[in-house]
Amino acid sequence: MFKQSRKMEQIPPYMFAEFARKKAEMIKAGVDVIDLGIGDPDLPTPEHIVEKLVEEARKPENSKYPSFIGHPAFRKAVAHFYKREFDVELDPDTEVLALIGSKEGIAHIVPTVLNPGDYCLIPDPGYPPYRMATYLAEANVQYMPLKKENQFKPIFTDIPQDILPLAKLMFLNYPGNPTASTVDLKFYEDAIAFARKHNIIIAQDSAYNMITFQNYKAPSVLQVEGAKEVAVEFGSLSKTYSMTGYRIGYVVGNKDVIKSLSVYKSNTDTGQFTPIQLAAAYALNGDQSCIGKHNTIYWERMKAMIEGLKAIDVEVEPPKGSFFIWAPTPKGYTSSEFASTVLEQTGVIITPGNAFGPSGEGYFRVSLSLPNDVLADAIDRIKKNIKLSKK
Repeated sequence: MFKQSRKMEQIPPYMFAEFARKKAEMIKAGVDVIDLGIGDPDLPTPEHIVEKLVEEARKPENSKYPSFIGHPAFRKAVAHFYKREFDVELDPDTEVLALIGSKEGIAHIVPTVLNPGDYCLIPDPGYPPYRMATYLAEANVQYMPLKKENQFKPIFTDIPQDILPLAKLMFLNYPGNPTASTVDLKFYEDAIAFARKHNIIIAQDSAYNMITFQNYKAPSVLQVEGAKEVAVEFGSLSKTYSMTGYRIGYVVGNKDVIKSLSVYKSNTDTGQFTPIQLAAAYALNGDQSCIGKHNTIYWERMKAMIEGLKAIDVEVEPPKGSFFIWAPTPKGYTSSEFASTVLEQTGVIITPGNAFGPSGEGYFRVSLSLPNDVLADAIDRIKKNIKLSKK
């Protein structure tokens, strides 16, 4: 009879996979569900990118096994993107690696850098795969609490001194998921100085770097002098170009980390389908007007949802990045209690903050990746139907 490994016994099902299962059960039971829980853009992939994919897919030579490290055209396009957007020079041969979505690279960098028993410094609340990948690598998690009073940024000096000699990897994520928080270049300067002092590799998750508002432009950690000595940055085309299903991303920065990660990858998975890589290169090099158009739509949705939340006395400042709202639960409710109340009274799914880590308790996350009419329906349900009993 099958018995899973001890390692797997410690790993819960992936949070959003569980949400999808529960959602399917509710729909089957006849509930009219609106899912504001997962960040999967509803806006279509720009047509010129789709046309490029189709063009490249028709070429027989592109149906062969793809390169493990990524098609040269894609790696060059990533380097060009970094030069254009951040004035950062990258060697496409040694400082750029193609990924099957940034999540894959995030999961694989942990065993690339950490030995069993080492520590990984993880933002709390944070993207769940940081934590799960660390457990799967039989390494230890040291949370870095993100508090509102510090603009949801970690305080590096609060990390226990006895942990620092054992810490080999630190995840950062700005614009943040779930907090939607943003940082300036000074924050990255401090992070790089801290990492260099303690011999820690920084893995900056930059999946939402191009979804920004109010004239804010998200910096790259690689803009800091000396960053390549200790840092890599993960990027994705999923959110920027509405290409989540394409599963295409990249990691850039420290060439030694990237070389080691490429060895790990080549022994555990493969490269992404070549036409997808070439369509992604076309996206990075081509017309960028779609980014501004999509951001305008997200911004209008953001303002509408914030107004809707005010109707139930939930106050939140509009963030400058991502398409998430990170809001405090009403007085008297835990994160899970409030999420359950919203679901029961409105049929709207929100994500309880504690799903992202202990410091997420007392918050909830709303995703704005739904069509305008559906989002308007969710806002209307929240305004009209939620009756809060606790104070």
